[in-house]
Amino acid sequence: MSNLTLVSHHLCPYVQRAAIALVEKAVPYERIYIDLANKPDWFKALSPLGKVPVLKVVQADRDAAIFESAVILEYLEETQPNPLHPADALNRAEHRSWIEFGSSLLNGIWEFYVAPDEETLTAKAMSLAGRFERLEGRLGDGPYFDGQRFSLVDAVFGPVFRYFNVFDRIGDFGILEGKRKVAAWRKALLERPSIKGAVTTDYEARLWRFLEARRSHLSRIIPKTA
Repeated sequence: MSNLTLVSHHLCPYVQRAAIALVEKAVPYERIYIDLANKPDWFKALSPLGKVPVLKVVQADRDAAIFESAVILEYLEETQPNPLHPADALNRAEHRSWIEFGSSLLNGIWEFYVAPDEETLTAKAMSLAGRFERLEGRLGDGPYFDGQRFSLVDAVFGPVFRYFNVFDRIGDFGILEGKRKVAAWRKALLERPSIKGAVTTDYEARLWRFLEARRSHLSRIIPKTA
């Protein structure tokens, strides 16, 4: 038996992946939040990269700290019940590829909200729209990435779509416009209990304040009364 602790930050989408997977697998765990702007010494000793998530694993014979969300997800797949990857090797490899695509979307979202001016913001929005268009072409009848079965790809994209709950309150950037399958997938994911519960109830308020403080073009157009 092992004792699992997920070291987290309130806004980190990569932490959310691990939290979603743990809930979907019905694995008990403890969750600790830290301030990445003021990292405690114990965390610096635990995380060689200084990033979250970190999964602390306490076993009868030894303890370990696992870092990087992709590694944490694979460890949970190998050691815990209720697999979220497909059983077929080719399908599993394809899912891993789309998980990497999800990570590239998070990078694109970061580039969007730190864009220094309107021209760059528009260009980043168009780039994101093109990536979601690729997803629109891959999705089937849903409700999830590969049909009726919830997978790790869904766990990865839940946090991606969560950003748009706040972006939609700021303006219409056209990123998800006209993508019927993506819209249905977004709705299904954000209604999933494991995804809803992967963040604290004040997540959107925290993200709003975070975006306001970026000194980017997006921060300058955020409505002052939200």
